[in-house]
Amino acid sequence: MLKGVKYDDACEPKQAVAVANQIVNDGVQFVVGHLCSSATQPASDIYAEEGILMITPASTSPTITEAGYETVFRTIGRDDAQGPVAGRFIAEHIKPENMAIIHDKQQYGEGVATAVRDTVEEAGIDVAVFEGITAGQQNYSSLVSKLKRENVDFVYYGGYHPELGLILRQAKELGFDAQFMGPEGVGNPDISKIAGEASEGLLVTLPQAFETDPKNADLVAAFEAKNQDPSGPFVMPAYTAVYLMAEGMKATESTDPFEVAEYLHQNTSDTPIGEVKYDESGDLEEFNFVVYNWHADGTKTKAETGEAQSDTAQ
Repeated sequence: MLKGVKYDDACEPKQAVAVANQIVNDGVQFVVGHLCSSATQPASDIYAEEGILMITPASTSPTITEAGYETVFRTIGRDDAQGPVAGRFIAEHIKPENMAIIHDKQQYGEGVATAVRDTVEEAGIDVAVFEGITAGQQNYSSLVSKLKRENVDFVYYGGYHPELGLILRQAKELGFDAQFMGPEGVGNPDISKIAGEASEGLLVTLPQAFETDPKNADLVAAFEAKNQDPSGPFVMPAYTAVYLMAEGMKATESTDPFEVAEYLHQNTSDTPIGEVKYDESGDLEEFNFVVYNWHADGTKTKAETGEAQSDTAQ
């Protein structure tokens, strides 16, 4: 029987190292996490060195798996897949006249923003503004004023929901009405609590809505019976991470992380997020990101032209 133990790294790299070391000291051998790429990266170094199997359901930075660790996996796609999905959608369906790309200067945010920039520029779209902000600020009025001066009509933001929520709210207050788009890190109901009506119409790339798949109906019912929301972007990937660990243990009749890792590398599994097959780096061979319209009530609907999906995680 698997027993879950919770740890909190606060999405901070230094805290993630402390948490990883605590996990080592506690004798934990399997980790579902971490959430933020900048925290997952240093933690994964420790897990690999200590022979702990880690599956992150949320960290999308390519560098995490490019380290080549045998016991590091993910159940979500990479930013070099997510960024191009957003970029192609922008180029094919938005076609902005004056585009800005803003990021939070962190591993995840700047990485996905750079992938979007490269994709739209390859499609012939000029990026008028590409710059970083300082995460954790409360006032982004100077940024909004600059975007207004530059006559920006579309903004892509690479980062997390707290900062974009404030930017959206302050943009509305200052009369800046450009359309915004962001990655799965902004697709959190709390962004609507921060931005209110200003979050209506935000475009977001997210994993497909696995909770709507009929084959997951019983699992969804089990979540709802516990008053838990199955619709979060990382819920099914996180559940799948545990599922894969358990499947590997049963198949190998072992709790040795290296034996389970070898099983995951060599076998294909039918899971709540679909068929899971890993490449040698621990990345999914296939994973789709889908474009959604975000609504002020914290819900989402698939964009009418949201079929611009990624085919692989590479």
